[in-house]
Amino acid sequence: MTAVESRPVEQHSVGPGQPPPAGPGNARADAGFADRIKAFVALTKPRIIELLLITTIPVMFLAEQGVPNLWLVLATCVGGYLSAGGANALNMYLDRDIDALMSRTENRPLVTGMVTPVECLVFGVSLAIVSTLWFGLLVNWLSAGLALAALLFYVVGYTMILKRRTSQNIVWGGIAGCMPVLIGWSSVTNSLSWAAVVLFLVIFFWTPPHYWPLSMRVREDYARVGVPMLPVIANNTVVARQIVIYSWVMVLVSLALVPLGHVGWFYATTAVLAGAWWLWEAHALRARARAGATGAKLKEMRLFHWSITYVSILFLAVAIDPFLR
Repeated sequence: MTAVESRPVEQHSVGPGQPPPAGPGNARADAGFADRIKAFVALTKPRIIELLLITTIPVMFLAEQGVPNLWLVLATCVGGYLSAGGANALNMYLDRDIDALMSRTENRPLVTGMVTPVECLVFGVSLAIVSTLWFGLLVNWLSAGLALAALLFYVVGYTMILKRRTSQNIVWGGIAGCMPVLIGWSSVTNSLSWAAVVLFLVIFFWTPPHYWPLSMRVREDYARVGVPMLPVIANNTVVARQIVIYSWVMVLVSLALVPLGHVGWFYATTAVLAGAWWLWEAHALRARARAGATGAKLKEMRLFHWSITYVSILFLAVAIDPFLR
């Protein structure tokens, strides 16, 4: 995801499921087959799914305490992509009204007309059905149920209920993004464990301080369409304080995996060092906010970009640790 500068847009009254206001012409008329395929792929938000797979595959190594069956890894990744892609497509269907008014989403396929709302709805529902059957028949039905629960929570819980009603939207809505951890573990063991729960909680507490810095950058976009992200209703100092609080809890939870006995010295060392750097960046952001820094001087995107690096490093350590014990 990348943030872009907001610019004034005519105000519209919008609501969930309403068609977007008049915008770019129907791009499908001039689109070739390849362009249409790219548009449907874009509905799945592949860059976000990459991040989900980063948390899925390493957990499979941890659950196996070694190299898992590679066919199982492939089947789990394909099923995860299909499920998350269906959830993202349905999210775009429901949010097409506000996407047309936000600078960072104005080029999405429904806004440009490359894909029609009906096509998007059918596509999203089809992926939901196919992914559930894929998991059930090729992985196991526990993983299938977890994937379907994640999809429903993201579409109904986050997009339809939380997103436009509460500043805690990303906190609780982030549960859907935690589910790949449980899916990765269950795909190998056909069960769940405390280790999987701890890693689930790491992602749960990681999500708000990961997303709030981006929300700080694009707060005007969210304010314009009435989405009450925390940076829209609170000043930078309050948001930065919340980021620090969640960051500390996240780092402490990541270390809770050590006494459970599923990881050793490599993961512990990595978690301490990466967590210390995260806390340094979080406290630095808070210090800049308290000093009244705004605009480019706030440097909020430093923490956003580091958050992606952090979760990649931490889960890479999860995958490597079993080979060093």
